[in-house]
Amino acid sequence: MPLPPPGPDAHVLVTGASSGIGAAIARALAARGYPTMLVARREEALTELAAELRDRSGLTSEVHAADLGADEGRDTVRRIVLDDERVVGVVNAAGLGVTGRVADLADEDGRAALDGLVRLNVLALHDLTIAAVGALVHRAEATRRTGAILNVSSITAFQPLPGVASYAASKAFVQSFSEAVNAELSGTGVTLTTLSPGLTRTGFADAAGTDAFEQAPDVFVGEATDVAEAGVAAMAAGQRTVVPGLVNQLSAAGGRLAPRSLLLPAVNTAMDWFT
Repeated sequence: MPLPPPGPDAHVLVTGASSGIGAAIARALAARGYPTMLVARREEALTELAAELRDRSGLTSEVHAADLGADEGRDTVRRIVLDDERVVGVVNAAGLGVTGRVADLADEDGRAALDGLVRLNVLALHDLTIAAVGALVHRAEATRRTGAILNVSSITAFQPLPGVASYAASKAFVQSFSEAVNAELSGTGVTLTTLSPGLTRTGFADAAGTDAFEQAPDVFVGEATDVAEAGVAAMAAGQRTVVPGLVNQLSAAGGRLAPRSLLLPAVNTAMDWFT
């Protein structure tokens, strides 16, 4: 089992833990007996979740308020991953969405929003994954204790998406990078799993500026709890990647296999509904 058995010295650090899939993953880990280190910008929300997890499980849950879109925040969390020997798992769930066509986001405010998306979705995840790989592989070599990383991607990773071009591209980076590193880690005792959910009921849609989640039929929208359970189970088993839900699996396959000459015009028209 790549994620070692739970215990007081087997902590899992979770970014983006203040809400949505990140918070649901923290709950799923606590239910399995893992103490957690909760990371996000909103300290009050993290404190509330830590209290909830302690009440539910009796386990400690540390709060580390940090803005991963800023150098200082990334440095703070990187040092925890590198220096705290209790860390046996890292979940990169922090993410940001921005909707709109690039031409409409080319002003100062739009560019700032897209820059923030890239810093959080790409740079922070890349930085913390590298730190986690180095730290966990070293610990596996020194103590024979395994370790696991879970990176949250999206089914948008599997095809270009006009209307959310930067977001989909950022998740394509997460998917490609994470799957490649998973292969590199073969035989080390450390694994990297990629979780690629579809539309999920969280606060993400409001932050991204879309009401698509409310408009979409229920069969296309998942629950954060179900997504988290699938991700944590895959992380514990050391799977390379998991796409929760049959509809999402079919969508991911279609995005990979459909000719771009047919896919992009159709998606370009369809995304007007989402944005």
